[in-house]
Amino acid sequence: MRLHVDQRHERVLELVRERGSLRVAELAAELGVSAVTLRRDVETLAAQGRVHRLHGAVVWPGDPAAEPEPRQQSAEGIVIGMIVPTTSNIFADIVRGAREAVGARGGRLVLGMSGYVDTEDPVQAEHLIAGGAEGLLVAPSWFDGVPVGGQEKWLVDCEVPTVLVERSAPAGNPAAGLDRVRTDRAHGAAVAVGHFVSLGHRRIAAVLQEGPHAAQISAGFHAAVQSLGLEVDTGAPTVREHGDYEATIDYLTEAVRRRGVTAALIHSDEDAIVLVPKLQACGIRVPDDLALIAYDDEVAGLADVPLTAVAPPTRSVGEQAAKLLLQRLAERRAGRASAPRQHLELLPELRIRSSCGGTALDS
Repeated sequence: MRLHVDQRHERVLELVRERGSLRVAELAAELGVSAVTLRRDVETLAAQGRVHRLHGAVVWPGDPAAEPEPRQQSAEGIVIGMIVPTTSNIFADIVRGAREAVGARGGRLVLGMSGYVDTEDPVQAEHLIAGGAEGLLVAPSWFDGVPVGGQEKWLVDCEVPTVLVERSAPAGNPAAGLDRVRTDRAHGAAVAVGHFVSLGHRRIAAVLQEGPHAAQISAGFHAAVQSLGLEVDTGAPTVREHGDYEATIDYLTEAVRRRGVTAALIHSDEDAIVLVPKLQACGIRVPDDLALIAYDDEVAGLADVPLTAVAPPTRSVGEQAAKLLLQRLAERRAGRASAPRQHLELLPELRIRSSCGGTALDS
């Protein structure tokens, strides 16, 4: 029998009180009504203060799951601008995470792209702000991931709150005072080195793709091999242009045959996929002669020899950056003093596959 709206509300309250929290979809199915109808009921009850809404769920007041809700500011109608150099590679998931976080609060994410042209960043910012963006998430086209020659000036002078995404500024640079969220790539490199050591490797090389992340990965690699007392191959880590496969093959072949290298960290996994058959053509088998770990894990699991890879938490980077920016906008709207600026570094994880030998845990 179809329940009257008042009866349905009472039933919703009864079920949520009993269980503490329920997904809206589950509650709609249990009551035999559409999700649209149930959401309308929940909105009515939430407006009366009888339940809380939280991330697609309905929560009984006082339940621990409901505690974050009072601090979660609505972003209804807010427009957030996001500037990225591309929507391929790691940025596809970063943008997705930011869009979901903004949308969950009722806001809208609008995208601008610079194409890795640094002078395009302020142009895109001006366009987005003119279109109504109240804050910006920005991954500037800084070639080495940090500003040089005053590249940060437009960002520091920006009229709306901004959060750096997967970029940083050194201490003393004006942009160092901005909020930022990025992957701790040095930690990821250190985890990779530690995994090699756990498999018995003592002489390790690294080939890194030049660009915004090379310095962090290199720093983590150096710190790990030093702390673990390893032998580092001559010139490692070596940084090369993307696509410079011939020089990389020459380097790795020489390192394996003449200098006893048995393991290598390769950034990125696209490069690693290209290198594996080229190494095999030179008589170097992966993982028998050379264990490999790739960095980024966008397509590493699809390789003919599935690649163990360091996986940055890309979607979480976008999500956390968006939440931080929404916090700043809420402070501004409420006229509150800003909380201390934040530098958030999220840790990547190592996904074990076949390219190091041993047991593959992830495919």
